[in-house]
Amino acid sequence: MIYFQLFYEFFMTGLFAVGGGLATLPFLYDISDRTGWFTHGHLADMIAISESTPGAIGVNMATYAGYTTAGIPGAIIATLGLITPSLIIIIIIARILKTFKNNPNVQAVFSGLRPASTALIAAAGFSVLVMDLIRIELYEETGLILDLLNWQAFLLAVVIFFLTNRVKATKKLHPVVFIAFAAVIGILFNFSGA
Repeated sequence: MIYFQLFYEFFMTGLFAVGGGLATLPFLYDISDRTGWFTHGHLADMIAISESTPGAIGVNMATYAGYTTAGIPGAIIATLGLITPSLIIIIIIARILKTFKNNPNVQAVFSGLRPASTALIAAAGFSVLVMDLIRIELYEETGLILDLLNWQAFLLAVVIFFLTNRVKATKKLHPVVFIAFAAVIGILFNFSGA
């Protein structure tokens, strides 16, 4: 039963998450809240691992979520669930688009999808930002305004932003260098996503 549920949840995610891997985040939050398969803290770990491994982030996250839920079979089933709608839709669209690619209605549909996918990606990015930088639970516990911000994560974000945008020597470095740098800093300073 868990395999069917995994396939279904990720099939629906793959069907409606338009705009790439980060657009799957709102769906993953929903899956987390409804099923309890993973926490929001685990989701932060999934994002970090999915972003730092080769491949599409949505597929990596489906694989990771499936694995944490039901082992290797779960990883395979969740991944298949996520990619199946895309395969079906792309095959259908490829056949139809040849005929209608210059149709104004088809162009209007694509023009409408762009802002929708941009909004989904922006919402996912904002959710990750809030999850990593804001510590509401700690603030409610202590009542100290300084506990509201995760200072370690904020300083790391500022340093990486500065290195990637302002320092000429590091501006052109590959993103993997910054991912590795952030991973080392996370280990050295005992960062925690939970």
